[in-house]
Amino acid sequence: MNTTSLTYIYAVTQPTVSLAKALTTLRGIAGASLRLLPPTPEETSPDVGEAQLVFVAADVPEHDFNETALKAHFEDLDWLEGVARTHHDIVQAVAAHATILPLRLATVYQDDHSARQALALGGPAFTESMNQLRDHTEYGVKIYLAAPTEPDLAPPPAEPRTPTAGPGKAYLRARRTQHHAREAVHQQAQHAAATIEAIAARHTTRRVRHAPQRGALTGPEENVLNDAYLIPNDQADDFQTAIDDAAQGFPDLRVEVTGPWAPYSFVTLADAPAPDAAEPPP
Repeated sequence: MNTTSLTYIYAVTQPTVSLAKALTTLRGIAGASLRLLPPTPEETSPDVGEAQLVFVAADVPEHDFNETALKAHFEDLDWLEGVARTHHDIVQAVAAHATILPLRLATVYQDDHSARQALALGGPAFTESMNQLRDHTEYGVKIYLAAPTEPDLAPPPAEPRTPTAGPGKAYLRARRTQHHAREAVHQQAQHAAATIEAIAARHTTRRVRHAPQRGALTGPEENVLNDAYLIPNDQADDFQTAIDDAAQGFPDLRVEVTGPWAPYSFVTLADAPAPDAAEPPP
């Protein structure tokens, strides 16, 4: 590796024949080829056992991924989107061939040797996490409310002095009707969330509750549930079918199942090796 490059790590995994073949067709950030890095033998713990772990690695330009550059790049949404998309695509491609621990965006080391040392030192913890995730996949479940329809908020014209209801009273009645309808939809969403949780209890092993999404990520809809589930592969079809069937009972909501994903939500910060070249903002 030349002195103008750093070693970028996408994930921890175990080598397989199909994975090695797949990596020859993939390109990482900046079009770099991918490689598998084993731990350094002198640092490897005897507790790791025979199942060798490897990093999925590639070179990245030092001038883009040193600490100073990353602080600037993480404020550049166009740059960040491109790098995040490539990172995600590589992780998903690797997950199709082996159990993985996906690492966070911009995990970089000064060179292959320092990366291999980190992998060796983290071997026992990585192995434990790999065993928990083996033959499992992450799926997401989200509940959305339709955007509320606001009545005309312009001040109503003066009411005539007659016993009949004027436009002001009609406006207030419309607001009350809208408020009651919105309350009913929120109650439906609570019922839907409880139903999903009951289904998940039958088919999943772990759950992470993420904060609801806001802004451009949801458009005019309101996201009120954003959960991730770790599901045994042999339960995935039953889980998705049960959620789809349950969603039919909530016509005023949109229930979305996403996945399969690499288990991003179930890799803790303790699993990830600390990079020695740069530490991007969280």
